[in-house]
Amino acid sequence: MTANATSSHWTEQDIPDQAGRTVIVTGANSGLGEMAARALVRKNAHVVLACRNTTKGKAVADTIGDGAEVRELDLADLSSVRSFAAAVDKVDVLINNAGVMAVPKRKTADGFEMQIGTNHLGHFALTGLLLDRIADRVVTMSSGVHAIGSIGIDDLNYEHRRYESWTAYGQSKLANLLFAYELQRRLEAAGSPVKSLAAHPGYAATNLQSHTESIMDRVMAIGNKVIAQKAEMGALPELYAATSPAAEGGQFIGPDGLGNLRGHPTTNKSNKKSRDVEMAGKLWALSEQLTGVSYSF
Repeated sequence: MTANATSSHWTEQDIPDQAGRTVIVTGANSGLGEMAARALVRKNAHVVLACRNTTKGKAVADTIGDGAEVRELDLADLSSVRSFAAAVDKVDVLINNAGVMAVPKRKTADGFEMQIGTNHLGHFALTGLLLDRIADRVVTMSSGVHAIGSIGIDDLNYEHRRYESWTAYGQSKLANLLFAYELQRRLEAAGSPVKSLAAHPGYAATNLQSHTESIMDRVMAIGNKVIAQKAEMGALPELYAATSPAAEGGQFIGPDGLGNLRGHPTTNKSNKKSRDVEMAGKLWALSEQLTGVSYSF
């Protein structure tokens, strides 16, 4: 991102007209996904709200207007991912926004640990199944919490090691970055015009912080009131990554404030682990094996 983009404090008003463009936003029935969907429809995009809970999705879509469409997608169930992808004709932008955070140990329909299964493997499969119909870019949401993550390449799903909800979340968010960067490398190698970017919201107040089923729900409820920025601001990095002509493949977009916790979109740095090309390749191969989705460039 150029210095001008940072200094001008990019906002929703800077989103170019999206008329004629279709954007899929996973998890758009609440939080950041909902805010992104609303902003995109206001800029004339046709937005597919890809939601596990279609009742909540339709309630949101009804308040957005004719530019919003709801389709069922459960990222914790690969059969749902395949059904969703099969019904998509074309899409300009895919925003891999949905996620779960620091939940107790449980499994997806396919037997994956819930956080890596939903946050990474579900989106990995979705992107691969849609790739030949994506015209412009893929935006994958990560988090600053990627910094505490490590990829257990020999035990990705915590079948043999001790499960801790926050380190498992960190693993899934690190996986999001490894995937986004590796996807960009592979797209470039294939000569594809499609771009892959990553983004994160900083510390934004959403209902994600109320589902850890632990005392942290209470702690983060206080943080949401005292420290966090509003969800509308937290959605700006993914909106910039999804719409700005200046956004470049391989970038990690997040807030420009202290600690990248608040503020307007700018390029952020991710840690050394997220840039490990060898680990990215291993994770990619394992993800293809686990999901049964092989990418064709």
